[in-house]
Amino acid sequence: MKINWGTGIVIGIAAFICFIMFFVIKMSTNDKYSYDLVVEEYYKKELAFQQEIDAEENLKLLTEKIKEERTNEGWLFSFPKEINLDKVSGTVFLYRPSNKQLDFQFPLKFSGSNLLIPNKRLVDGRWNINITWDYEGKKYLFKKEILH
Repeated sequence: MKINWGTGIVIGIAAFICFIMFFVIKMSTNDKYSYDLVVEEYYKKELAFQQEIDAEENLKLLTEKIKEERTNEGWLFSFPKEINLDKVSGTVFLYRPSNKQLDFQFPLKFSGSNLLIPNKRLVDGRWNINITWDYEGKKYLFKKEILH
């Protein structure tokens, strides 16, 4: 059977469409290639964005800054001495941009004026940490990107 150039073009286009459709279907149905939103309930989070900005500004008003360092036990955050840690209540949220199943949150608990996030809780890679707390009627927010 002889194939002319018009038939060859149609066959080539059909083969290309089938090739592309194969990968589109494979990528959208396979859990290995899952894609998640960066943040759940994005619009609700945007409405609270000004409160986050105000909390970060409150953090800048402290005389000492929060210091962080990686130790053998994990990530150590040192809080300013001017804060009475008995009056602080808050949470620590660790967010993994590449996999939301690894995200976790726990209440803010100090050891002296330090907060330790143990290595066993962190998988290697990039983490975004948000420490939020209330102190004397003001909200504070510390954000940091760490590489573990």
